[in-house]
This record gives sequence, C-alpha cells and structure tokens, in this order.
Amino acid sequence: GDLPFFGSVLRRAGCVRRCEEPRLGAASRHRAAEEVRADFQRRVPYSYLQRAYIQLNKLDKAANAAHTFFMANPEHMEIQQDIENYKTTAGKVSLIDREAKQHMEDYSAGVRHYDKEEYELAIDFLERALKGYYSEDEDCQIMCEGPQRFEEHEYLEYKAGLYEAIADHYMQVLACKHDCVRELATRSGRISPIENFLPLHYDYLQFAYYRVGDYVKALECAKSYLLFHPDDEDVLENAGYYEGLLEGAMDPDTIKPRKEVKMLLRRHKLESHLLQVAAAGLGYTYTEPNYWNRYGARQDEHSVPSSISSEPEDGPRLSLAKKPMPKPDRELKEGGPLLYSDVKFVYNSQQLNGTQRVLLDNVISEEQCRELHRVASGIMLAGDGYRGKTSPHTPNERFEGATVLKALKYGYEGRVPLKSARLFYDISEKARRIVESYFMLNSTLYFSYTHLVCRTALSGQQERRNDLSHPIHADNCLLDPEANECWKEPPAYTFRDYSALLYMNADFEGGEFIFTEMDAKTVTASIKPKCGRMISFSSGGENPHGVKAVTKGQRCAVALWFTLDPLYRELERIQADEVIAMLDQEHLGPSEMNINPKDEL
Repeated sequence: GDLPFFGSVLRRAGCVRRCEEPRLGAASRHRAAEEVRADFQRRVPYSYLQRAYIQLNKLDKAANAAHTFFMANPEHMEIQQDIENYKTTAGKVSLIDREAKQHMEDYSAGVRHYDKEEYELAIDFLERALKGYYSEDEDCQIMCEGPQRFEEHEYLEYKAGLYEAIADHYMQVLACKHDCVRELATRSGRISPIENFLPLHYDYLQFAYYRVGDYVKALECAKSYLLFHPDDEDVLENAGYYEGLLEGAMDPDTIKPRKEVKMLLRRHKLESHLLQVAAAGLGYTYTEPNYWNRYGARQDEHSVPSSISSEPEDGPRLSLAKKPMPKPDRELKEGGPLLYSDVKFVYNSQQLNGTQRVLLDNVISEEQCRELHRVASGIMLAGDGYRGKTSPHTPNERFEGATVLKALKYGYEGRVPLKSARLFYDISEKARRIVESYFMLNSTLYFSYTHLVCRTALSGQQERRNDLSHPIHADNCLLDPEANECWKEPPAYTFRDYSALLYMNADFEGGEFIFTEMDAKTVTASIKPKCGRMISFSSGGENPHGVKAVTKGQRCAVALWFTLDPLYRELERIQADEVIAMLDQEHLGPSEMNINPKDEL
C-alpha cells in the first residue's frame, strides 16, 4: 500500500530536479549557503551597492540602494545618516525601496485613497493588492518546500526511522507554510505583522464598493470578511443593509464569499489541525497564533449614518464606527500636583495637540543652569552614549554627553566641584518625582537612562541645511511613517514608559523640539528650549518627536528616560545612589535643593 505513495514522491522529486537545472543552472548557482541566504534576507548586497554607486558618482542610485538597505535595517544609524547626506548633496531625492513587497505597496496606496474618500482608486489598488497577496502566498508556500534547518532535530541522520524522518521534515515544511500568513503581513525589517492584514482588505472594500454603488461587490466583500470574523457586529449589520438594498433586484443569498478566501481559510484550518495532531503525537511544542487579530481594525473617521445622509431615518443603518483598539496596560491620567511651588505649569496634552504631554517652566533656576553648564564642560565626552560617534545624528553638529555616575565620580575625585556634580543627580531626581506625580502613576517610576547632552553647530557646515539635529523617532518603538505604525520590538527600548528633557540654555539658534504625527512630517507642537524648561511625555508611538537643526551655538539639556518595570532600572543610577549614600555617610551633605535622595532609595 505504500508503493503508490512513494512512487508519486519519487516522480515529483525527479520532476523538480529535471526542471531546476535547465531553468536555473547548476545547483551551485541557486542553492545558496545559509549565510548567503541570511545576507540577502537582511539586504546586505544593497549596502555594497550603495558604496559602489558612490564611487561611480551615481548618487540617485546610491540613495535608493541605501534606502532599500535601511528599510530592512532601521536601527542602522550610519545608513540613516548617509540618506540624509544624499538629500543634502543631491537635492530632492525620490527614494525607492527596490525590494518593496508590491502587495504591501498597493495596500498602502489603497488605504491612502480610501482615507481621501477616493473610493474608485481605493478599489483599484486594494483589488490589485489582493491579487498580489494570493500570488505571493503561492510563492511562499513553494519556497517552504526548500531545505530545512532542523534546529532541534540533529539526531535525524542516525536515530529516526523512515516515518519519523518524513514526519519531522514535513512538520518543518508545514509550519513554514502555515506561517506564510504572518510573513505576507510583515514589512521588511519588522518582526510584528500588520494585525488583521488580509481581512482588512475586504473590510475596506465592502464600504468602498458601497460608496460607488456596487452593492453586489459590497455584499460579497462583507461576506468574505465575515469568514474571518463571523461575530463582527459592524460588518454583520453592513451585510444586512446591503441585502436590503438588493431585495427585489436579485436574491442576496446567491452572493457568496470569494472562492479564494474560502480556499485559504480551509487550507489554513487543515494545516493547524495537522500541526496540533503532530504536536500531540510526536512530542512537538506548538501553540496556534492568533493570525486574524481583530484589534487591527479599519479606522474610519466618517461614521454612518452621517455619511449616508440620503437614507431615510427609519431605514437600515450602516454602522462603520471605530472598532475597539487594545486597551493600554495602565489608565492614562495627567494633571497631578507638581510638588514644587516654584515649578510653573505651561501646557498640557490638549494644548500641545497630543497625548500624555506636559510643558513646565522654572524646574531649575538660572544659577543652577549655569552651574550645570560649568560641570558639563568638565565631564562631557564627544560621542558619549553613541559608541564614540561624535556626530551620530547629523554630520553638521558635534554631540557630547555624560552620565550622572560619571559626574559623581569626577566630583568625588575633585576633578569638578562636588556640589555641581551632586546637582546633576538631584535635579534629575526632582524631574523624576515631578513626572511621576503629574501623570498620576500608581506605581514607582524608575530611571532607565540619564544623560547630560550638548549639541554644537559646526562652523562652515550650516548653509542650506535641511536635516534635523535628531531625526523624528519614538522612544520605545520603531517608527514606520509609511505604514503609520510604531513597532514595539527590538532594537527599540521597549521597556521605556516616559521621557523628559530639561533644558539648560537658550543662547543658540535653531534646536526647537518638535512633536509630529506618525507620518514624521506633520508637526503638532514646537517648543523653544530655555533654562529651566522641561518637556515630558509618554515614550510610545503616540509621541513621535525630534530636534530641529542647531545652526549656531551649543544646545544643552538633561535627557531622562523612565520605566515602570524595576527589571530595567538604570544600573549606573543604582551605582550613583550608592555613591550618594557613601557621601552622606562622610557628612558631605546634599546640595541646596532640599531633596534627600535617601527618601527615594
């Protein structure tokens, strides 16, 4: 009974082998080593291409190669700086991702047209995106049939029997195929997929088709979406409304969900069943992910019935209100006491056009600003915090920094006045207490990183600058302006919860702190630094921010990042606390700020 099965396997293998060589050449040309495959996955060849194009003075192609590499390596600061340099030297550069997933590009274009209420264009791009998606899915399924790594199955060669070896290999292939849904929903360089990616196509389309008057397609897409989420009340109501519009003209029951959706879901369900059977029978550990998370929902600003004003009041309604988003892991509050009588409230979140933002003045005095500036000149090191890179964000400025522990050590050794070094420690503690109190946090806010930083404009390099002193970013996630997403995953500092910047001076030009929308372009608030001014905000994607170019002079501030997770407390801060305790035991006394650090230890 086994012979027909293995006969078909052998014929299939022979067919593949005969096909490969005439079409692709010798195996050595297309069966690449794992290291080579990994390099292509990380787009390493584009890093080489960029350098080669520079040598040929083809700056537009160099810029595109750099951009293509950067899209898969968003943490690569040198490439990011190269791209900014191209924009400066080559003028207006239209950057192209040469490895962009076309179905992703079409989907993003469709959503943009949908948001502008250009529904016919939205339909064209979203239908094209679906066609591309299913084509990519077929390719992904085939690619999974290539060699497998068997990370946990090195024993295969000498222990496994025939059926165990086949089962082990096939489970690797099947798990790869099952994960194609996640692969096709994940942008290059990201770990997390766009939630609810495939169903969202049909969600957008069902309303877009309604708006252009094609109620048959609207119902078809609504029913397709409901195969993923059969209990979605909004779309169930929409489908019922579309059926009402079609009554009398045709039988709505004859309109079925799209065949490709039914086939994909049937295959996906069967894959899941086989993986779970294998897990139970062969000792695998397998947990089925939630591939169709409904938190990834279409965000519609125009709710109905207001957008269908022509419908009678007593007629069916089309419900397209915003769907629930994941609740934050804590209740967001603000407006708590500032703790210090001299601290002046300036603006809250609403006045700063955002969420969890506050602007304060007089956090420190003019004399304390001058004293901090003096100690900064004695302890700061160029490139501190950026592996010695003196211009980590822009070649037009020099970056210098120092930590609180370094300041205290220098003070203890007598290299800077101890009182001044202690001031750095004390004012950062004052800032922490203010942030914790103002945002009404119900748990302790810990230091994650404390950094005294100065940015100095380099003379002779300020003409026609169009770069930023610090590019737009978020503090605990990877900002993706094209996708309007912020991916909370490494290498971002995902444990950071709140941030603050306490400014020390105003005698420089440029250097305004700016908040933007998630597109990294639309400025929502701009703040001019000055002595004693502090801006604080939550560290997530709700608060993208950056710094405009410092074109003259030196801009200095104390940068503070905080966490609610004690596991990520700043190690140097703990050591600094120990130094403070030692100094107090030696009766060296605190600074003149009436803050006893022991209260917080």
